[in-house]
Amino acid sequence: MAVGKNSIYERFLAPVIRMFIDEKGLRRFYESVDWQKESDRFRNPNLEYPSYYSSQNFHGIEGGYLTPGAAVSYDPITQYVLPPNEAWIRQSLVDAISGQPRRILDLGCGTGSTTLMLKKAFPEAEVIGLDLSPYMLVMSEYKARNAEANIQFLHGSAEATGFPDASFDLVTASLLFHETPPEISRTILRESFRLLRAGGEVLILDGNQKTIRQVDWLSEIFEEPYIRAYAADSVDAWMGSAGFEAVQTQDVWAIHQLTKGVKPIAVKNSRRTAIADIADNEDLAGLGIPAYGTLA
Repeated sequence: MAVGKNSIYERFLAPVIRMFIDEKGLRRFYESVDWQKESDRFRNPNLEYPSYYSSQNFHGIEGGYLTPGAAVSYDPITQYVLPPNEAWIRQSLVDAISGQPRRILDLGCGTGSTTLMLKKAFPEAEVIGLDLSPYMLVMSEYKARNAEANIQFLHGSAEATGFPDASFDLVTASLLFHETPPEISRTILRESFRLLRAGGEVLILDGNQKTIRQVDWLSEIFEEPYIRAYAADSVDAWMGSAGFEAVQTQDVWAIHQLTKGVKPIAVKNSRRTAIADIADNEDLAGLGIPAYGTLA
């Protein structure tokens, strides 16, 4: 894994983290996998990598997530840079889900950490993880296989998934938006709106925008190319402009935030609207239907 040697992360933070990581074990695992063969199983030949993704070094890693080294090192490092506890942070998203979704899409699933938690929480649901990196998907499948979790992992773009309209009850994204330009994040939310059935939920877990604005030096440490633009904007506003209602953001351990929105249940036709208006006036005379009855 090629890393920018002059980064603040590499000079100061990485030596501390390496004290707690089994680098020899990671190296053995890395060398045990035929990365070309395994990634080719996921690789979508029709997918064109967007320039915002393929042209950047994320976390100081040359080539960003389009390298097997990034996939192998992601989990060992992330557990130490998501205080106070990575599992607690990700669980906050799962705990905020309403009802029992039957079909779930996890966008930018990475190595599948949140995806696995979603499947554990909703074992009867169909759960799909989508990511731009075929190498990350190799790790996702490896983890799901070890957990005996039936999850489908697909190579694709969060802003243009290719799934049919209204085909999911829940769409999630964890730690994705701070790694995309704001205009892409807004596109992803519009795509999420399209994918959700009426009444479906979208949940976005990411860095706390207010906190990041106050501690600008964090972006220098972790070398996130889009995090300043992310922090300067508002996920709430993005959701509202995408059409979501009941939008609310809650702090998660001050450093993170969870934003939730609901796709409204639209009135299907004018006859329903008219009847609803009359019902509001409690004047149903002459309609020939039971008061507040169910329409076919």
